Formats: sequence, structure tokens, C-alpha cells
Amino acid sequence: MTTARKQLISLVDTAYYHCISRCVRRAYLCGEDKLTGKSFEHRRGWVEDKLLALSQVFAIDICAYAIMSNHTHLVLFIDEANAKAWSSEEVLKRWHQLFKGTLLTQQFCRGDPISDALKSTLNDTVECYRSRLMDISWFMRLLNERIARKANQEDNCTGRFWEGRFKSQALLDEPALAACMAYVDLNPVRAGVANTPESSAYTSVKARVIQAKVGKQPTHLLPFVGNPKSNMPKGLPFELIDYLKLVELTGRCMREDKLGYITDNQPELLQRLNICSENWLTLTKGFRKLFHGAVGHTTALTVYYQHHGVKRRQNLKCCEKLLA
Repeated sequence: MTTARKQLISLVDTAYYHCISRCVRRAYLCGEDKLTGKSFEHRRGWVEDKLLALSQVFAIDICAYAIMSNHTHLVLFIDEANAKAWSSEEVLKRWHQLFKGTLLTQQFCRGDPISDALKSTLNDTVECYRSRLMDISWFMRLLNERIARKANQEDNCTGRFWEGRFKSQALLDEPALAACMAYVDLNPVRAGVANTPESSAYTSVKARVIQAKVGKQPTHLLPFVGNPKSNMPKGLPFELIDYLKLVELTGRCMREDKLGYITDNQPELLQRLNICSENWLTLTKGFRKLFHGAVGHTTALTVYYQHHGVKRRQNLKCCEKLLA
């Protein structure tokens, strides 16, 4: 039986989630249809543009993404603290970038006086919109619906473009987050459509490498802020250089014509996460196939499933084996 979305997203346990959407038609999301010779490569730009635009409106940051020929991978961070700090004006300003809102919210944004009898209704509406602006389901709905409509219009057809609702995985700790991000960033290399991570089009790792060459980080992606410490700013709990080095070495190991050297030159990030190189390669080659639910160490999994009232801890043996 399909699990309700509200039972998959738990901000008490983690703010990081891996989301996957897959096309239902043979016509592809992007790339070239070898049967007809028609190219849909331009659709990658649709997805990337809409994804980055939504991240500027929602309290949801992008950690990693890869737009493949018939599916997309996203690693998202829900910034609950930021959303709760927004004023009513900020919430409505953001929501009105997506929808018209109500006559009452439009009246408020224009600066028109609101009667005392309607203030309670306005406040309830603001809180409803605030909740939606940090909701992954709303984020993915607006992303996928827009792409589906454009693709159907271009193909002059109707019906489903996506298999169904998106799939999501809770990433409960740092090893799970790092492994999933690398898995996403290395998707094109693993699929054989790119020789190196930095040459893979429409991926977060390419954007990070381009900016890293000039000593910067992409403004549209959640930044790397270093190893965990007190008073840590918002961002990914890794060093950027360590992560990029690890992804580059992993990508070499995935290519048959290039030898990898992860074992000989164990990156600092793997040492800190306490993941052996053999397990790391297994994780980054088949993360989605290995795990069909929340991912994390035993303690994190136990707490996560306790919060949801579930006795069976899915993925437990696989997590104990590969993340230990």
C-alpha cells in the first residue's frame, strides 16, 4: 500500500529529502528518441529554470540535482526556521508570485485597511500559505505540473506525463546525505552520458565546479559551510573541496577506461563519515535500488520510525552494512 506523503516527510527527524520523478511516456523528458530521431534536449532547460525559480520562492533549498533523459533527481533542504521567520507581508508576497491569492490577501498587500472581523481569516490564510511554502509536495507539484503541461502542449497530446506522484526518501544523517548527493551528482557518469562530473549538463555538480574555479559557490544552491561546529551557519555540513574531490574520484572508478584511486587516496570526507571505500562505491552506484525509504544509521532510523508509529524499520540491514 502506498505510504501517505505526510508520513514520509518529518521535519522533526530531518530537513533533507531525496525526490525522484519519472516519465511515463516513451517520448522522454529530454534527450533524443532513437526511434523517431526527435530531440527533446531543450526540455532539460525547462526543468532547471523552473526548479531554480521555485527555490527562490519556497523555503526549500537545492542541495543537488540531475536532470536525466526520463527522470529527475533532487536533494532538497526544507528551511523551516526561515519560513517561520517571514512576516505576513513576506509570505503573501512570495505566494502571489505563484498564485493570485484571495481578494483579502490582495487587499492586504495593497495596503488597504482590514476590518477586525477579517483579521483572523487573514492570519489563518497567511499560516496556510506559510505551511505550503515549506512543503515538498507543493514544491514538486508546481515543478512537475508546469513541465507536464508544456510537454503535452509541445507533443499535441493529453494524459499523464509523469508516472505518478514523486517518490521521496528521508536522509537522516550526514553519511546518508553525502552518499545520496554523490549518487545524484554522478547519475550522468554512471549512465554513460558524461565522461566526468563537471562535464555533465544540467547537474548541480557542474554548477559547483564552475563556481569553485573562481573561488565561489552557486547562489542558487545550498552552500557547503564546512564540518559541523557550534554556531554553524545554514548549509551543507561538509567542506566543498572534500566533496568535489570525492565525487571526482568516485566518477573515475565508475568508468571502465579510467582507474579510480579511492582506496589509495582515501578522501578526508570518507574518513570523517566513517565509510569504507568499497561501501562508498556501492552506495553511489545503487543508492536508489539499495534503499526504498528513509536512510540513516540504526539510531536515526529507530527514532524516525518511532515518530511514525511504525515497528518495522525498513532498510535497517542495508544501512547497518553500508553506513557502519
